[in-house]
Amino acid sequence: YRRLHTRETRLSKFNQTEIKAMLGSYTKVLFIRDPFHRLIATFLQGMGISPNFSSFVQEVLDSGMHSSSMAWKPLVSLCQPCLIPYDYVVMFGFLRHELEHLLRRAGLPVGSLLSEFTDSQMQWTYRWLSEQMFSELSAQQKKQLSHFYRWDLAAFVFFRSFLSE
Repeated sequence: YRRLHTRETRLSKFNQTEIKAMLGSYTKVLFIRDPFHRLIATFLQGMGISPNFSSFVQEVLDSGMHSSSMAWKPLVSLCQPCLIPYDYVVMFGFLRHELEHLLRRAGLPVGSLLSEFTDSQMQWTYRWLSEQMFSELSAQQKKQLSHFYRWDLAAFVFFRSFLSE
C-alpha cells in the first residue's frame, strides 16, 4: 500500500483497502471522557466566551453539531466507534488502572510513568464540580444536553454521569 507511510492522517483520504490494512496493522486505543466532564473542562479552560457555565452550555446547544469545536462534539461523531474496531477503550478517571494494563500488554515499563496519575482525587474533584455546574442549568438545558449526547451515553458506560440521570 503505497500511501500507507504518507503524512496524511485522515482515514477519509485513503481508499477502503488501505483503510482496512491500516486499521488491521495498528493497536487502536480510544480515550473517552464523560461528556459533561468534557464540557466543564472546556469551560474552565476558557474556550467559550460566556461569563457563566449556563450561558456556555447554551452556546454549545445553539451551535450543536454545526460547531467546528471538537472540544464538545459527541465522541461518537468524532471517533466512529461503531465503524472502527478499537482494541482498547480507556476512560478518563480510570487512567492509572487502564494505562497500566495497556503498557504491560505492549511490553513497556509501567513503574515511574504511572505514579503521576491520581484518579481517585480527579474523580472526587469532577464529581464536586459536576454537582456545582449541573445545579446552574435549567431543566430544559439538562434535557437538551442529555439528548445532544445520547449516542455517547448509549455507546459508552459513564458511571454516575449527570447526563444519564
